Amino acid sequence: MGHSSLIDTGFDAGSTAADVVAGLDLTGVRAIVTGATSGLGRETARALASVGAEVTLAVRDVAAGARVAHAIAAATGNDAIEVALLDLADPGTIGRLVRDWDRPLQVLINNAGVMSPTLARTERGWELQFATNHLGHVALAVGLHDALAAGAAEREGARIVALTSGAHMYSPVVFDDIHFSRREYDPQLAYGQSKTANCLFAVEATRRWAAEGIVANAVNPGGVATGLQRDFTPEMRDHLDRLEAAGVFAYKSVECGAATTLVAATAPELAHSGGHYLDDGVEAETVPDEVTLAGHSHAVKRWALDPEAAERLWRVSLDLIGRS
Repeated sequence: MGHSSLIDTGFDAGSTAADVVAGLDLTGVRAIVTGATSGLGRETARALASVGAEVTLAVRDVAAGARVAHAIAAATGNDAIEVALLDLADPGTIGRLVRDWDRPLQVLINNAGVMSPTLARTERGWELQFATNHLGHVALAVGLHDALAAGAAEREGARIVALTSGAHMYSPVVFDDIHFSRREYDPQLAYGQSKTANCLFAVEATRRWAAEGIVANAVNPGGVATGLQRDFTPEMRDHLDRLEAAGVFAYKSVECGAATTLVAATAPELAHSGGHYLDDGVEAETVPDEVTLAGHSHAVKRWALDPEAAERLWRVSLDLIGRS
């Protein structure tokens, strides 16, 4: 893939969420943001609301969600902010949100995520990071497919944004042991696998749904200190500190971290183009699977965009969530 063919939006690492939405009018656009009570999700929701979008905060803690909705409405003058219960590790809450959603949808931002330093499983026995970061969002997107198709017809396109990470470089999706039944649990590999899955989801969702006007893109927000790291072990913190010291990444503000999400959600260059991996506001270059994160922190590995893996993961995922 040549550099010349990469999508350039004119934004970069220094762009903020406010920069990306400046001058836009999203009146009448409906958006759902998962994990919107803090960090990147909250800033993403605020930016969308600031230019008129109707935003639903899909969150585990609805009381916290209500406080954030109130704060966003006060800050933006936009009262069309709703809160919905969503626990991505609990299929019941996903089903309820989908059943309750009764209107066209233009933007779905799969922002919520977990990092688990110790092996944790859902009630169904799924490894928690893969279950939350990937499977829950697949169930949500598949459940909302008809609403997205209706939203695309209403507004000339609908978009799904999947938040990923440079950590996708740590692991492909290990199809013969996704849930760490046989291999020793490694939180970094488990998180990395889930982040690769987010990219592959964007590839396959676009392949399946682009004809209906729905595209999906994966975004790496970069290094942002958020609540995601609250459960880090000292070893995980040391590892991040070493990466930062080595110049692999520089911490961004939440405002800059949310910018790439908003590029995928609003930039005209991506209105009908999906299956891309965006970093610092633009499409990243693809690198071989054997490279390390150091020196390539703004690139995407081939395994995260592989169409065969993407199709296989889709089938496996639908099978797991009972939607095949």
